[in-house]
Amino acid sequence: MPAIIFYLILPFIYLISVLPFTVLYLLSDGVYFVLYYITGYRKKIVLANLRNSFPEKNEEELKRISKAFYRYFCDLILEITKTLTIGRQSVMKRCKFSPEAYTLFLKYARERRSIILVLGHWGNWEWSGKSFGLLGMQQLYVIYHPLHNIYFDRLTCNLRRRFGVRAMTMKSTWREMANRKTEFTATAFLGDQTPPPEGAYWTTFLNQDTPVFYGTEKIARKLNFPVIYSRVDRIKRGQYLISATVISDDPANTADGEITEKHTRELEKDIIAKPEIWLWSHRRWKHKRTENKKI
Repeated sequence: MPAIIFYLILPFIYLISVLPFTVLYLLSDGVYFVLYYITGYRKKIVLANLRNSFPEKNEEELKRISKAFYRYFCDLILEITKTLTIGRQSVMKRCKFSPEAYTLFLKYARERRSIILVLGHWGNWEWSGKSFGLLGMQQLYVIYHPLHNIYFDRLTCNLRRRFGVRAMTMKSTWREMANRKTEFTATAFLGDQTPPPEGAYWTTFLNQDTPVFYGTEKIARKLNFPVIYSRVDRIKRGQYLISATVISDDPANTADGEITEKHTRELEKDIIAKPEIWLWSHRRWKHKRTENKKI
């Protein structure tokens, strides 16, 4: 995209971000109608993913989940846009921590232990980063994959760096974490992105042969940072609750694949319980395994 087009679009993006939530969700309803009924954005991919993940469900059930997903997806797009200008109090009000999660994070903060957070594209992962950053317990770093468009990449980075959150690229993750191993940090990984098939950890996920990034586990074991799975459940429209499960308190003494299996199973359990708030439009299963080994 040429720079001039981006800068023509940018004021409209910020205009959307300053809308009151009531207006924002009315706009989302309109976007849903266009996306689902008119353009049919990635409907074939969404339905194929749902059919393969839930072979026990009939077409009526899958269509209901698909519609619910598109409503959530449109809300999510506009909620993420809202992140450009949302205030601190609004973030903490709309994306809260469960008492148990708060106590767990406070425990590691008092012990001055750096941690690794593993999330999925389930709920509003962007808001959860802002809420964690505002807790002020550890310096939060989020791992991201740079966008091809440099202008939108800068905009996305600015969005993610609000409220003291810092970002590091996927390629530089190990180097930066190793250099900062004496600092007091929390580093957030999205555990359900699609890695290259070579070097991935292969397992069964949602009834399908699936590659999972193995780097999260490798880094955790080398640095011996506790690994915590963080779920961002959607309680109702515009309201999320963050809870947490310890995957490993001592990664250095775990078996190969143990950490990856555990956080993958946690995410799978969440998706089965509430499938409509996972990112079904993503081409998650585009790679095929050529070997019979899991690792």
